[in-house]
Amino acid sequence: MSHTLGPRPSSATAPSIWYAEVLVPNRKSAGSPGPRSPAVTAQSCLVTVQIRRSSDRFVDREPGRRTHHAFSFGAHYDPEWLSFGPMVCHDDHLLSSGRGFEDHPHSDLEIVTYVVAGTLMHRDSLGTDGELTAGEVAVLSAGSGVQHQEVASDAGAARFVQVWLRPDEVGTTPAYRRGSAAAAVPGAGLVPVAIEVGVAGASYGVARLAAGEKLILPVARRLHVYVASGALARSSLAAPLEAGDAFCFVDEPHREVTAGAPTELLVWSFTS
Repeated sequence: MSHTLGPRPSSATAPSIWYAEVLVPNRKSAGSPGPRSPAVTAQSCLVTVQIRRSSDRFVDREPGRRTHHAFSFGAHYDPEWLSFGPMVCHDDHLLSSGRGFEDHPHSDLEIVTYVVAGTLMHRDSLGTDGELTAGEVAVLSAGSGVQHQEVASDAGAARFVQVWLRPDEVGTTPAYRRGSAAAAVPGAGLVPVAIEVGVAGASYGVARLAAGEKLILPVARRLHVYVASGALARSSLAAPLEAGDAFCFVDEPHREVTAGAPTELLVWSFTS
């Protein structure tokens, strides 16, 4: 059986997620989200602990842009990696100066962008026109429909991690919000980022660890941890983790990780 996943990404449009299988089933109007597709959930990172290496991610390369996809995306398909709870996209983008994603549409997604390095210019049909710098977070609730663009500033390259979440309600009024992880410094532990997303029980946190520093991860129904930079020591998960690696837990008790170098972790937790 062949799988049609939509058009391959181009420099003019953002890559299309696997809408037909991940987002569209059981879609209802605002206030009535409907059940999530069990077929998607059953095939999505359900073992107790699973490591997703950077080298195993799908990679797209366009002029001035490189993207590592964690989940099935655009022309890439893997039935074992469709989603993790409400998370249907986890991308690590590297843009050359002045390059990126020009105007393109979204609907019924919570799009969370975290800038790892450089400056990202954001403009949308809501009237937003500004920049995000390293450590800043933005949430675009696409709702009934929005157009936006994301381009690295002319000053230099930009790297950002973007997550797409399926919202609890669809067809809502689009909105744009910003937050910051400035309080995440070595010794501060996991710092919650005060952002509102349209997914009940979803929390986002950032930890910046010094070499040798330990972090106790929170308990959650689902936990997704991404090593944005640095490394975790072998003792943390019986295998060392490097920048670009991720791991996810389902119904795990408290687990401790140790930084093997100055490290930045991006942590999502979900109650369902």
